[in-house]
Amino acid sequence: MLFTQEHNELRRTVRHFVDNEINPHCDEWEKAGAFPIRELFPKLGKLGLLGIQKPEAYGGMGLDYSYNIVAAEELGMAHCGGVPLSIGVQTDMCTPALARFGSDTLKQEFLAPAISGEKIGCIGVSETGAGSDVAGLHTRARSDGDDYLIDGHKMWITNAPQADFICLLANTSDDKPHKNKSLIVVPMDSPGISIAPHLDKLGMRSSQTAQVFFDNVRVPKRNRIGAEGTGFMMQMLQFQEERLWGAANVIKALEACVDDTVAYCRERQTFGQPLIDNQVIHFRLAELQTEIEALRALTYQSCEMHIQGKDITRLASMAKLKAGRLGREVTDACLQYWGGNGFMWDNRVSRAYRDVRLVSIGGGADEIMLGIICKFMGTLPGKKKA
Repeated sequence: MLFTQEHNELRRTVRHFVDNEINPHCDEWEKAGAFPIRELFPKLGKLGLLGIQKPEAYGGMGLDYSYNIVAAEELGMAHCGGVPLSIGVQTDMCTPALARFGSDTLKQEFLAPAISGEKIGCIGVSETGAGSDVAGLHTRARSDGDDYLIDGHKMWITNAPQADFICLLANTSDDKPHKNKSLIVVPMDSPGISIAPHLDKLGMRSSQTAQVFFDNVRVPKRNRIGAEGTGFMMQMLQFQEERLWGAANVIKALEACVDDTVAYCRERQTFGQPLIDNQVIHFRLAELQTEIEALRALTYQSCEMHIQGKDITRLASMAKLKAGRLGREVTDACLQYWGGNGFMWDNRVSRAYRDVRLVSIGGGADEIMLGIICKFMGTLPGKKKA
């Protein structure tokens, strides 16, 4: 993928923001279990970083997806994963379908303020009994004249405690599981919505994640994105950008783990020599760096195909799978070379070890990615190559 001067300028803008607005506060926010999202998001919005790929008519930059990839990469230089995750939810998880399929009225009401950072969004797909199995969700929006009445719950919803709206996937008919779902934008201050205390997570500590309950929540049907029954399809498309964003976001985060570990191994003396002088260590770090470059190439190729309008389901699934598994491999290997220091909670490699574990779960677990890849290979029992 060839980067222009505009790409490089955007890269510098995001890196400057990370260095000055995020990294000085990461330790504090991690301990607090939250960051000041209503202060940070308007700053991002002012720089245009919440609407890079979104239409200019609603305050976006109107750029192609390669610019999103650049921003996601640079956000990976943050000293915690939770803040970039919250930003990614806003830009690449809860708003792509709204931007692509939503009505003008819906975009004016929710997309434009999401791009400016005035409104915070979240994505409502997962439930306690339906995470990666999207077809199995039970939240229901039943018709009542010009409105829907929503009952059910959503689990593991990042940004939920502070969100102004949720892009909700719910069953709107009794049709087949892939044809009975719709995406509906629901204001979070609607009567009948309650939010549980935010969850005590292993990693991504600075992002707030919670369970959301819906009890006879009334929402006008005009808040539906696109036609009724097309929600599953739109969410599958939305997942592709979420998975690409996730893959891009870990690239520089993993490089930083390797770089920090190289620096530590140069300083740390054992048996009269620096750790880095052990061939098994510097060879292993070289292997890991090579794998990171392979992930970058796969992610860039997926991005190029996405820009060309091609189906990237297979490649995006591969990139997501590789990002999650490589993230675990890199952080585990690097933590080992830090020894006892790597086992300390506030160590950056230790934090990355905890944060990156989500990549193999959120947005579709590794096993779901493998199933998708197998489908395209034609290796599933009774299935022909897609």
